[in-house]
Amino acid sequence: MAYTLGIDIGTYETKGVLVDTNGVIHAQAARGHKMLVPQPGWAEHRPEEDWWGDFVFVAKALLADSGVDPSEIKAVACSAIGPCMLPVDENGAPLMNGVLYGVDGRAEAEVRELTDRIGEDTIIARCGNALTSQSVGPKILWLKRHRPDLFARTAHILTSTSFLVQRLTGEVVIDHYTAANFSPLYDVATQTWIDDLADDIVPLDKLPRLLWSNEVAGTITPAAAAETGLAVGTPVTAGTIDAAAEAFSVGVDQPGDMMMMYGSTIFIILRAQTQVADPRIWYAPWLFEGEHASMAGLATSGTLTHWFRDQLAPDLDPATAFPKLAEEAATSPPGANGLLMLPYFSGERTPIHDVNAKGAIFGLNLTHTRGDMYRALIEGIAHGTRHVTDTFAELGQSPARLLAVGGGTKNALWLQATSDITGIDQIVCEKTTGASYGDAFMAALAVGLVERADINQWNPVQQTITAHPTDTYDRAHALFRKLYEQTKDIAADLGAL
Repeated sequence: MAYTLGIDIGTYETKGVLVDTNGVIHAQAARGHKMLVPQPGWAEHRPEEDWWGDFVFVAKALLADSGVDPSEIKAVACSAIGPCMLPVDENGAPLMNGVLYGVDGRAEAEVRELTDRIGEDTIIARCGNALTSQSVGPKILWLKRHRPDLFARTAHILTSTSFLVQRLTGEVVIDHYTAANFSPLYDVATQTWIDDLADDIVPLDKLPRLLWSNEVAGTITPAAAAETGLAVGTPVTAGTIDAAAEAFSVGVDQPGDMMMMYGSTIFIILRAQTQVADPRIWYAPWLFEGEHASMAGLATSGTLTHWFRDQLAPDLDPATAFPKLAEEAATSPPGANGLLMLPYFSGERTPIHDVNAKGAIFGLNLTHTRGDMYRALIEGIAHGTRHVTDTFAELGQSPARLLAVGGGTKNALWLQATSDITGIDQIVCEKTTGASYGDAFMAALAVGLVERADINQWNPVQQTITAHPTDTYDRAHALFRKLYEQTKDIAADLGAL
């Protein structure tokens, strides 16, 4: 029997699977870590401990639990949160913590400056995306300006996945899907690095070599084998961002397929027929040459449920708190007895791209319960999600089918509220393992063990969540949109205090 191994680094947890060529999972392993918030608006990981350390731990656990000989593992693929920004020296050693994706808004000034200098229309035309907190280019410029000593020592700018691949193979590479988030340094038409829009950010030779996600980047080095237990010479793919691997894990492969990932954030990927250029959403080449994807994401989703549990339900056992909170929320009717929550606890990404947006629980009175507030939180995330799906619809990009994935799919209240508020049915596949399962499939694909269509046999459909739209939710959504518009200036002023 041949096996492949997939490992994914998430915002709060690393997960891995060991899978055979029929898609059967022979071992699973996980390890938690923290997102560091050194100051408001910043978000970081420790690359040695949280990325490489977790990879080593999970890889060893998968080998130990499965009893599989490392030589039987025919390929390895990894994914990770992204896009991140990590400067490394000539030996590949990190020079600072990894700066995370759009939840980190430290480069707001650089985003504004570059947009003003280059022009938003030009950036979208060349790069496919407006500059936002999700863009890596402004964060590199932030590094150059605010940490000049580190920038002077920087040999390469990596992201989370490319850091893992470099540790495993010695190769400095990045997949095109991830690279498209490096605006204004990536041209979507030529699919190459560029510096003609802004030649003062970083020399292009400091950026990784571009590959497609189904390409092999290199093989396990003796040093990596000694640390991980994997066999020397095992092929390693270029990898990708976790959300893309998660989408592929549930069969997002045809134009019109959309993934909704319920994780620390809501992340949405539409396998698009053509490039869609609009400042409210993101674009990237898909995992394979000649294909396209449109993306969107909220800044805080599952993260909010953790915040609520820790701050407003300290009396509950953390191990059983979420089911208990869901029971309490189920006693509250749709609309949460007149409560609205803005879920912008770390600013917001799509479609408003507002790093100054703030969270709010609005409409409280003395009759409201914790269950009402938890329901309002779930519905607030769902309203934020509808804002995104409505934006896709305005662009003529409504999904042909929507596939839900991620840990949040275990929360029936969240799933149903999302379908009811967006008005879209959701498909849940048999395995909600997520990105690591998609990684294992991509590893098998890269070395010719499977065909793309085999993912439907690996992970068949299990259930469909049917939408039941209501007038209550339509009215609440209009108020949700109005609440943000009428308070965004106050939120921005609060941030300046």
